[in-house]
Amino acid sequence: MAAADLLVIILDLILRHIPIVYWEQFYFLRNSVPVCNIHAVLLYAATDCSVWFTVTFTFDRFVAICCQMLRSKYCSEKTAAVVLGAVTVLSCLKNIFWYFMFTARYWLVNNPWFCDETDGVLSSSVLVIIEFLHHILTPGVPFLLILLLNVLTVRHILVTSRARRRLRAHTNGDAQSDTEMRNRKKSIILLFVISANFILLWSTLMLYSIWTRMDDIGYGSVSLHYFVQELGFMLQLLSCCTNTAIYAVTQTKFRQQLKNVLKYPFTRIHPSIKFPH
Repeated sequence: MAAADLLVIILDLILRHIPIVYWEQFYFLRNSVPVCNIHAVLLYAATDCSVWFTVTFTFDRFVAICCQMLRSKYCSEKTAAVVLGAVTVLSCLKNIFWYFMFTARYWLVNNPWFCDETDGVLSSSVLVIIEFLHHILTPGVPFLLILLLNVLTVRHILVTSRARRRLRAHTNGDAQSDTEMRNRKKSIILLFVISANFILLWSTLMLYSIWTRMDDIGYGSVSLHYFVQELGFMLQLLSCCTNTAIYAVTQTKFRQQLKNVLKYPFTRIHPSIKFPH
């Protein structure tokens, strides 16, 4: 997840603006190598990986919490490698069509567009349908999958928590603290935060893209300002940072290792300091 999110930041936030700043160099390069076409494929593939890695991680948590019989077979390094590899390959294959939707020329102005579109793209019904399917698969379907998996996970946690509470009431009483119950409450909060964060940060860009395409083929009634698109890009890039940060910071082992890293310089310096008696 962290690697895919970092690739999105590099390809979208950094490399998108280099041709604008160094437009003279890219004016020469675009006539010999279709840099922008390749850039578009890599960018959308990395974005798909970022989104679907979040889905696969959510499914992994669902299996680990709710499916005890499947957990030992599914939750392994080998399965993780196969799933991540399959998602990466499918994301690259899915986004090859972007190579043919753009020309090799960068749009050398300071706005979110980075490639000139080929003639007929805006008015072609076939390419509009392809782009609709693209937005349905990323992030439309991930929206639904993450919500469904998190709802099922929360439902399982609540059911098992009620059963555990009744069992403890008959054995030890209600006064004693239950570490397992606190951990489950933290899991519920984490799942809701991830779902809300992902959906809210992606919704603006997805709705703007669909609305704009409808307007291009004559079905739109109101044109949205470019500010909405820029806001959507900003929020989408922000989602690539927050999901990994939330998953990492909420893990106890990660926080402990982070504390060890921060304490390490002081633990090395302290023994070397000799205090006078």
